[in-house]
Amino acid sequence: MRSTIFRGVLYTLIVSSHLFAAVVSAEDQCLTCHEGIEPITNTPLMSKLPCTQCHKGDAAATTAEAAHKGMYANPSDLRVVDQTCGTCHPKEVANVKTSIHATMAGMISGTRYDAGTQDKRSKYATYVTEALKTGKPFTVAKLEQIPAYDPSKPDGADNSMADDYLRNQCLRCHLWSDGHQRDGDYRASGCAACHMVYSDAATYEGGDKAMKKDQKDRPRLHRITNKIPEYQCIHCHNRGGRTGVSFIGTMESDKYGTPWKADGSKQGKLHGKQYNHLQGDVHYERGMTCIDCHTKVGLHGDGYLYEKKEHAVEIRCATCHGTVEKRADLVTAFGNKLTNVENKDGNYVLVAKLTGKEHVIPQLNGANLSEEGHTAMVAIPKHMEKLECYACHARWAPQCYGCHAKQDVGKSSGDWINNKQMDDPTKAGRKENRMTTAFSWAESRSYLRWENPILGINHKGKVSPFIVGCQAIYTQMDGKKMRKNNHVFKTVDGVAGLAQNPIQPHTISAQSRTCAECHQNRKTLGLGSGHYKIEANFPDGPAPVPFELERIVDEDGKQLQATNHVGARPFNKEEMQRIWRAGTCMACHADERVKLQGKAPDDVTHATMIRKMSNLKN
Repeated sequence: MRSTIFRGVLYTLIVSSHLFAAVVSAEDQCLTCHEGIEPITNTPLMSKLPCTQCHKGDAAATTAEAAHKGMYANPSDLRVVDQTCGTCHPKEVANVKTSIHATMAGMISGTRYDAGTQDKRSKYATYVTEALKTGKPFTVAKLEQIPAYDPSKPDGADNSMADDYLRNQCLRCHLWSDGHQRDGDYRASGCAACHMVYSDAATYEGGDKAMKKDQKDRPRLHRITNKIPEYQCIHCHNRGGRTGVSFIGTMESDKYGTPWKADGSKQGKLHGKQYNHLQGDVHYERGMTCIDCHTKVGLHGDGYLYEKKEHAVEIRCATCHGTVEKRADLVTAFGNKLTNVENKDGNYVLVAKLTGKEHVIPQLNGANLSEEGHTAMVAIPKHMEKLECYACHARWAPQCYGCHAKQDVGKSSGDWINNKQMDDPTKAGRKENRMTTAFSWAESRSYLRWENPILGINHKGKVSPFIVGCQAIYTQMDGKKMRKNNHVFKTVDGVAGLAQNPIQPHTISAQSRTCAECHQNRKTLGLGSGHYKIEANFPDGPAPVPFELERIVDEDGKQLQATNHVGARPFNKEEMQRIWRAGTCMACHADERVKLQGKAPDDVTHATMIRKMSNLKN
């Protein structure tokens, strides 16, 4: 088997002891400077690889300049990975280039749809990418590269300021890029983006004497690992859906950053923000991390070009926890068996990939449900058919309303997908090596919330939490000349291009939302809280939309804001009335175990009371 995997030079090094000894001797020249450096892994084969097998360069050279000539700083960068990681892992390397992590197809299509330049289907990626497999729902055969923006030409489908917004701001997290260089965001590109761990401070903590301990943008250790901690994932997953920071129970603050630290300063920033600490996801609080649920296929890709991240995720709550009717079968939605779950004495036990800790997985079937749980899942079985589990069990979700994005076309700036040609191509994706082919952008926001996430219908037709996808309110300047002020685009479907989209918030709690939080709360239905006065926040001109930013639908079921996921939508009028009607009844009838304490004297009085209690239009 090994002879089919480790071929060419690598195979020769392994099977030929005298050649291997010669290579080790040459490698020692690297160690004259890099004394104390960690072996790249502890695996029997890879730990014995010479430095130059991956990094190239000249191990026999006697000067640093000569030794580093032709060297790859990051051998896993996607520009060279076929020559390095791909010699042993060709399938994984081919798949990862088609993954959502590399293409960013969902972010691109969503932003362009909100800006009125295309429909909801994915057409563009960071770079031209062709699928290795086709024919699966919510996938495409090919993605073209996102267009560049020219402000001297008319705006249109192929020339949108939203494309420039993506290139300068949003696309910092794809695998071809090294990402933003600030605390909490440092990482490498390519395979090392995940498999080479960086601390939030991005300083080296190992034994290599040639590596400065206070220099930023360095991994913790010179180690490739598949034991990936959650904070590595959070180096990217702190914007957009914010699922990474939400998972550990943090949400950005409104710039206060207090209480004060012992030296009188404010708390430090991560990802450019200060954070409040809320309740973490129950899986995190019990010692699990991202890789315990998310699978190799979901993270690396499987050769299909998925349109949105939720299409590429193969796990579901029922994959591990089952349903009220049956125990889990531990098989993903893609038909793959979970690899880190064992059946021990009739219990399903998940073995944490990072720590080895064993977690007994509660099964919904046969569980001793609370009174509320019995009502929600057994007495009203439609809940289990029509709702995602996290519609109730995600207690909170980050809601960042009003993303005010200002572009200055008089000032060029870095383009995250247009890079300088480098002698070392693996450095091209670094922030400092971006071409200045995009324009300068500044971002601000209106306000933040986390309570009572809106509910709506996701692409599977199930009730799901919705959060702000990106409520981009655009201003365009040319130096001091105003070109566009507080502008909201309309989508091709004619709604305001302020997006609110379905999400799995990664804030799961064993204690669910209450019945009243869904059935008696206007905000939950998407009707808004009634607190935010949008017109008062635009004193220099008319508000860009005539509704509050939490309001995604009106009482007649007319959609007011965009949902840029195919099939996703707010509740319609009939659904809202049915939900609200159940809430009205709950005021007296509670649940099926509580008998009505009184009785209306007649049907007219009963109907009058219901209308009075409900503030939805009939």
